[in-house]
Amino acid sequence: MSAISKSIEVNEAYLREQFHHSSDVVLRSLKLKDETILLLIYIEGMTKLQGVEDNILKPLIFSGLPKGIDLIESLSEMFRREWVPLTNIKTDKSLEDLVQDILKGSLVILADGEDSAIIAQVQDYEKRGIQESQKESTLRGSKEGFVENLRTNTSMIRRRIIHQDLKMESFTIGKYTQTEVVLTYMEGKADENVLSEVRSKLGKIDTDGVIDSAYIEEWIENNSFSMFSQIQNTERPDIVTACLLEGKVALITNGTPFALILPFTFWEGLQSADDYFERFVFIILTRMIRYIMTFVSFALPAIYVAITTFHPEMVPRYLMFSIAAARENSPFPTFIEVLLMMIIFDGLQEAGIHLPNRLGPVMSIIGALIIGQAAVEAGIISTPIIIVISLTGVAGYTIARYSASLPFRIIRYLMLFITGALGFYGFAFGIIILLIHLVTLESFGTPYFSPVAPFDGKRIKDRIIRYPFWIKNGQNKKESIK
Repeated sequence: MSAISKSIEVNEAYLREQFHHSSDVVLRSLKLKDETILLLIYIEGMTKLQGVEDNILKPLIFSGLPKGIDLIESLSEMFRREWVPLTNIKTDKSLEDLVQDILKGSLVILADGEDSAIIAQVQDYEKRGIQESQKESTLRGSKEGFVENLRTNTSMIRRRIIHQDLKMESFTIGKYTQTEVVLTYMEGKADENVLSEVRSKLGKIDTDGVIDSAYIEEWIENNSFSMFSQIQNTERPDIVTACLLEGKVALITNGTPFALILPFTFWEGLQSADDYFERFVFIILTRMIRYIMTFVSFALPAIYVAITTFHPEMVPRYLMFSIAAARENSPFPTFIEVLLMMIIFDGLQEAGIHLPNRLGPVMSIIGALIIGQAAVEAGIISTPIIIVISLTGVAGYTIARYSASLPFRIIRYLMLFITGALGFYGFAFGIIILLIHLVTLESFGTPYFSPVAPFDGKRIKDRIIRYPFWIKNGQNKKESIK
C-alpha cells in the first residue's frame, strides 16, 4: 500500500499515472485564501458537486479555514466538523484506496501539506426509476420492481420488513467490476448451514467481472450441468420479502434488477405471485390446470408420435380414421412432421423475443398463421400436427416463471427422440430418467423435488394446493383473529 504524501505534486503525479487516457476523470486544483492548494479528483457524470461548491469550496476560497472557539488547523478536521450535515465523509491514507473510491463515484480532496485525503460520498449518476416488473406482471399486488441501483433495491426490502432481524451482508466480487453483492436474510429464520455455504461460495468466486446476477448464479449453484435452475431469480421485492419470511436467503447484485433466492425447488418454479393475491378456492383450480399443462408442454408431441406410429390401437377407431385421412397426402413420417413444426415454433418464439417490443408479438402471430396455413394447404404438414404443436406452445406459456419453462423446451425434444425410436416404452423410460434426476437434485441441502420426494406432509399443503394463510400458519381462524 502506497501512503499519501504530504506533497500534493507527488500525489497528483501518481493519480494522473493511474488515470491516464481517462478523459472523464477530472483533477482540479484550487488555491485557498491562505495559499493552501487543494486537489479535487472525481469522475464527471458520477459526482454531484453543486452542494460541495456552494457550501464548502467557495467559503474556503474566499475566507480560508473557519476560526471559532476552537482553532481548526487542518482541512480534515474542518470537514469532519462542517461537512457532516451535507454528506457522508471519511478520511484515508492509502493512494490505492483513493483510486477505488474515485472509481465508485466519490469526490476525493487532497490538501498540500496533509498526508490524509477526504472522501466525500456524493455519487450522483443517472438511474432508472422504480417501475412495474415486465417479466413477472400480476393482476393484483405490488407494482414495484427492482432496478439496477443496489441501495434502491435494499431499501424496498427494508420498507417491507421493519425489523432488526433483517440482516444484509455485503461482498465485493469481480477483479475489474468490483460488483457489490448483498446477502440478505432473517436472523433466526434462515438456515445457518445454507448461510455458511453461500458465504463460502461467494468468497471463492474468482472472476474478472460480474455483469448480472446470472454470473453469481452459475458460480454458486450445486449442479451447473442440470437443465433445472436451483436458484430462483425475480424482479419483485414482494416475492423476495415473502421468501425471506419463510427462512430463505436472497442475493441482491448491483447493476441488475434480478435478485436471487435460495434454496429453490421444482414446485416453486410452477407457482405464480398471483397465487397468493387471489382467493385460495380459485388458486386450487388454476394450480391443477397449470400442473396438467406443464406435463402437456413437454409430453404431448411425444405421446402423439407414439400413438400414431407405434400404438394406433390405443386410439378410438373413428378418431384414428380422421388422423389417417388428414395425413394421407403428407410426404413425411409423423416424427419428422412434429420435429419440423417444433423447430419452426421455437424459432418464431425466439424471433418474437428479440424483435422490438411492438413488432415481436405481431410477427410471431403472423408468422405462425402464414407458415401453418401454407404448410397445411401445400400438403407438407397435416392438420393434427398444427393442433398438437399449438396446444404444446400454449401449455408452455402457463408456466409463470420464464426460467422454469426453459428446461421443458429441451425435455420436449429429448422425449420426442426417445419416443420416436421406442414408442411408449421409450416415453416411460424418459419419464423415469427425468424423475430420478429431479429426486437426486439438491438446492443448497434442500431436495429439489421436496416436499413430494421426500414426502413432507406439513410443507406439501402449500405446494400442490394453496391453503388459506391461517391454515398454513397452523392456527384456528377464530383464535388467530382474536
